Order: sequence, then C-alpha cells, then structure tokens
Amino acid sequence: MWSFVLGVSVLFGIIGCSNGDSASDTGNSGDGTVIEVVAKGFQHDFWKAVQSGAQQAADEHGVRMNFVGPKDETAIAEQLEMLNNSINKNPGAIALAALDTNAQLDAIQQAQSKGIPIIGFDSGVPDAPDGAVKATAATDNYKAGAIAAEHAYEAIKDRIAANDVSRIGIVSQEVNSLSISQRTGGFIDKMVELLEADSGVGQGKIAVTGHDKFRNDIQEKDAKVVIELRVPAEVTDAAGKTEAQALLEKSDIICVYGSNEYGAKSIINADDGLGGRIGITEDKVIAIGFDSGALQQDAIRNERFYGSVTQNPVKIGYEAVSLAVKAAKGEPASDVDTGVEWYNKDNIDSQEIQELLYQ
Repeated sequence: MWSFVLGVSVLFGIIGCSNGDSASDTGNSGDGTVIEVVAKGFQHDFWKAVQSGAQQAADEHGVRMNFVGPKDETAIAEQLEMLNNSINKNPGAIALAALDTNAQLDAIQQAQSKGIPIIGFDSGVPDAPDGAVKATAATDNYKAGAIAAEHAYEAIKDRIAANDVSRIGIVSQEVNSLSISQRTGGFIDKMVELLEADSGVGQGKIAVTGHDKFRNDIQEKDAKVVIELRVPAEVTDAAGKTEAQALLEKSDIICVYGSNEYGAKSIINADDGLGGRIGITEDKVIAIGFDSGALQQDAIRNERFYGSVTQNPVKIGYEAVSLAVKAAKGEPASDVDTGVEWYNKDNIDSQEIQELLYQ
C-alpha cells in the first residue's frame, strides 16, 4: 500500500478546502516551479482526498502547487474561468480534470501556444487537441466496471442458472461523462461475456435495455437475462431514487449496480422506501456499488450491499502532480492507471481499504 497516504485527520483537514471556489497555494518551490491543478469540484470529499495526494507530491518534489475547483461538477463556466486564470499565471504545468473539453478548447489551445504542458487526471481531458495533454493519471474505469461485474456474477450465477428469466439493473448518474459511461459499459460487457461463457445462457439470450447508448437488438421476450440501465432525467436524490425503485420493484430483479456514489446512494434510498429488498442472502437482491460514501460504507457493514469498487483518489492527485512536474521539466511523461480495489464486509476495516475510502 502506498506509503504516502495520509491519515484521516490530515486527509480531510487540508487548508483551503471549503464548499464553493476553493484553492490551496502551498509547497516549498525550491526551484521556482509552480503547478496549477484544476479539479472538477469540492462538493465531494473525493476531491479533498485528491488534493491531499497532490499536496504530498508537491512537497516531495519541492514545487509550489495551487489547487482549485468549482463549486460542483456542473459548473462548467466556473471551471473554465479557473483554467484561464491558471494559464495567465504561466505555470510550469497544469493538471486538469475537464468538466467539458469542448467548452475549454480555446483555453487548452492557448496553453499549448504558450508552451504550458497539460496533465489530465481523474476523467482526464478527452478529445483534447493533439499534443496538448502529455499524460493522464486516472482510473481505468472500463476495467473497474468489469471488476464490479465479476464480483456481481459470482454472487448471482447460481440464481441465473435456476431462473427462467433474471434481471440485472444498473443505476447510472448519466451517460455523457466518460468515466461513468466507461464504468457502465465495462460492467455490461463483462457481464455479457461471463453470462455467455459460464452460465450456459448462450448468445442471443441477453437483452440490454433502458438507454440507446448501450441497448442491443435482443428483445426482452426472447431473453433469459435482461440487463436494464436506468438513467435519471436530472441529477437529484429524488430522481435517482425513482429510477432505482423502478428496478427494485420488478419481480425478476436479482442484482443492481450503482456506477458511482450517486447511483449507490439512489439504490439505498429506494430500498429504504421498499422495506429492505437488497441484501446478501439468497432471498435478497444483490447490490453492488462504486466509490465509498458514508451511506454505502454503512450498507456494506450492515450486509445490505454485497460489496463495492473504490478508486484511489489520493494516488490520482499524487500521480497527477508528479506527472506535471516531469512535464514542467521537459521530461517524458506516460499515462498512469491509478487502480481500484474491491471491498466488502470482510475487508472494509482493513488498513489497506481504509486508506482509500472517503465519506
């Protein structure tokens, strides 16, 4: 486990973190290098954990780091203003987790024309101009979704073999974000692969429904397994709960997956209103999550959730700044997969997992 991971009290006590526009400008900067970090927001403690890792890297490399982010992950214009401000400071490099690359193209091209290298992190800077982004530190979200599917499959494969029809539900916050879409696609593709190979379901018997981006041509009436994706019309607790409840109320549902903290929370909230349909026993719906909010951790400890996948936000921040330092020095920088871990009731309180969890 990473030796640089900070204690909980340090992790969530970073100077400069608050709701709304937040920034920290710290570090020794022994050689005068400044790294600007533009995150997606500060509304979630995930970003505070990212910041702690970024600060650790800045301290180790002796550079000054300025870490900023908009009030939440919908504030595209606010993040663009922060990016422009960072460019105007002429830093050694910029680490960027773009909310909307298209909205930032002019700014990215300006950074490129000024010779300021950009390092992507978290979901990175997809579709950036060639050469603008030198490397990215991020979770392989497609692989992470596949890991969630592998664990889900182990929990439900016997039921699938015994049932005439089984339904697997997915609650996804959206289908436009690259990271969430990859977690959804990775889960679906791996689940289809496992069902076709190991359960004798066979090709042509798995219907993927619910959204055109992932839908296949198999009809529910012809399927032995239905994978149904539900996406709320708006990102509110009420809308997420409605979509999750629509899944949990179906008589053939055996498993449900939330592809981020919002999705997992939606499942928990819906289950609260239904009297407890999810759980880890054979008569319950198996619930699989992603990320690690307080509700989700409690659900795992109380055996309502079978388990979840967590990213390593501290490592994301650490590697982003480390790559930015390399780029600022003109050294080659390569993409870093910051990894994920599976956790459940058996290992959630281990030191290895506790270092990765955030509320």
